[in-house]
Amino acid sequence: MRHIILALALLYPAAALAQGTTPPPADAKPAAAQPPMVGDKPLVQVGKKSAARKGEKTAPGKPQSVAQKLQACQDIDDGTKDRLNCYDEIFKPQPKPKAPAAKAVNECRFSKEEDERLACYNGFADKIPRLPR
Repeated sequence: MRHIILALALLYPAAALAQGTTPPPADAKPAAAQPPMVGDKPLVQVGKKSAARKGEKTAPGKPQSVAQKLQACQDIDDGTKDRLNCYDEIFKPQPKPKAPAAKAVNECRFSKEEDERLACYNGFADKIPRLPR
């Protein structure tokens, strides 16, 4: 028992002194600027799955359907220019002087007035059932 206590009494201070005696190299970055590391590789952080719902692009290997794109636009505040721009990215506007009544969502792009075009897109997008993600 005495030998264990004696060994701990000698090794504990030596281990404590060995941990902080060398200064960091001059070219080392501060700890806040370095990314977290796992071994010798940087830690990879994965984003949220809801990133696609907020209008951001998804991975190139996963194309979205038109219905999913329209539902992503529904998450933007109603009646705003941002929502109309989101719809216009899906269907490029092609205004006609006398646009016929839209029978499909892609015919909304022919409306000249922005308010009419937004109301048309909203009417069709509201009828789409929520798709699983």
